[in-house]
Amino acid sequence: MLPEGSNSADYREPPSGAEPEDDPSAVASEWRDGMVDAALHGERLDKAVVAMAPEFSRSHLQQLIETGHVQIDGAVADTSSRRVRFGQKLRLELVPTEESRAFRPQAMHLVVLYEDAHLLVLDKPAGCVVHPAPGNWTGTLLNGVLAHHAPAAGLPRAGIVHRLDKDTSGVMMVGKTLQAVTALARDIAARTVHRRYLALVHGRPEKIEFTIDAPVGRDPHVRVRMAVVPGGRPSRTDVRCVATSEGVSALSCTLHTGRTHQIRVHLSARGLPLLADAVYGGRPALGLERQALHATELKLAHPISREPLTFTCDPPADFASAWQQITQT
Repeated sequence: MLPEGSNSADYREPPSGAEPEDDPSAVASEWRDGMVDAALHGERLDKAVVAMAPEFSRSHLQQLIETGHVQIDGAVADTSSRRVRFGQKLRLELVPTEESRAFRPQAMHLVVLYEDAHLLVLDKPAGCVVHPAPGNWTGTLLNGVLAHHAPAAGLPRAGIVHRLDKDTSGVMMVGKTLQAVTALARDIAARTVHRRYLALVHGRPEKIEFTIDAPVGRDPHVRVRMAVVPGGRPSRTDVRCVATSEGVSALSCTLHTGRTHQIRVHLSARGLPLLADAVYGGRPALGLERQALHATELKLAHPISREPLTFTCDPPADFASAWQQITQT
């Protein structure tokens, strides 16, 4: 491919000195122009486009072709398999990917439980996604953290060292400096960070207190789920039954590990699915339409001073109402 000149600016980063946009899609496209050389004569259009923008995946460039962002001799060409000919002029519009638009500040209300120069502790609401991902590229907690603390843009995952599922509410921590992020990640790996959750489940446990020590990994049959599987990552949850009424139990769960969906998977494997957790077999009940899980307590050493810290977080109204129906019966 013979380049005919292009904009050398990297569209994946905001222009130097630019102010954060409230609209994360407001990032300029980049245009690249080229000419089909003899080596590419008769090849597919997507192969020629890859030669113009080799830093991007072929699948992404095929998507740009199919959405009308490629021209041949001034006319839109939207078929990846179309054959190109020597001497044709190609024009490619590199539209910012959803991923590139995702990691941008978006002002939102954050409930701050604690903050200093190194540590931010938040009360995450139910329904809030923590990290941008397909289907949720904007409006995530990460976007809000970037707006709240601009230097977070220079930290891995904006300083977010652990996550809560979208429909799980409660306390979580964020490092504000690289030193803090490193220390918090180290403490999580060493299992010196203690997290306690409240859960409402269908069924009654056989014991008041018990431990679930079972490996968790990707469900081999349903890829969007996790499961207790041989060869999964070691996972341990301590459980205490607070109360049981009308076929529903209120549980206090302490994590020793933090695997994806760990509490949901462990309890479901014991025949105790969370209320309203459709992924793991739970039905809506007691007015709850989202999974009945709330991160209520976080204990850790301050990442810099090493001072012991404890944060507690009351559950939101929907969970609190359901919890009271069981514990105050």
